[in-house]
Amino acid sequence: MKNLGIGTGRRKTAVARVYVREGAGKIAVNGKDINQYFLQSEHALMVRQPLMVIGGENKFNVLINVYGGGIHGQAGACRHGLARALCQVDQGNYTSLRANGYLTRDSRMVERKKYGQRGARRRFQFSKR
Repeated sequence: MKNLGIGTGRRKTAVARVYVREGAGKIAVNGKDINQYFLQSEHALMVRQPLMVIGGENKFNVLINVYGGGIHGQAGACRHGLARALCQVDQGNYTSLRANGYLTRDSRMVERKKYGQRGARRRFQFSKR
């Protein structure tokens, strides 16, 4: 099968490689069906959002390889990668995907822990005496 579009999506520490092919609307994540991989329906819905916006739920088969991060970050990475891949398929999809914010890389990351502290911002308890 020939890939129509390839996209890389990122969110927090999760990275997703997305391959869009012609087909009947099957989405596979790491070799499993999307509903088996993302057990919560909101995560599966989150991944499908770019397809819903362009009206291509039953036009493409999507193959996703995702690793790193947690399940919510992985769902966000899949959505970002799918939106990028759909832009490669048809440049006309760009405006609607951009307007919904699916092409924007969410840059929020966990703040690093600083030395001499308990966490990123948490300080040790101050003792006056």
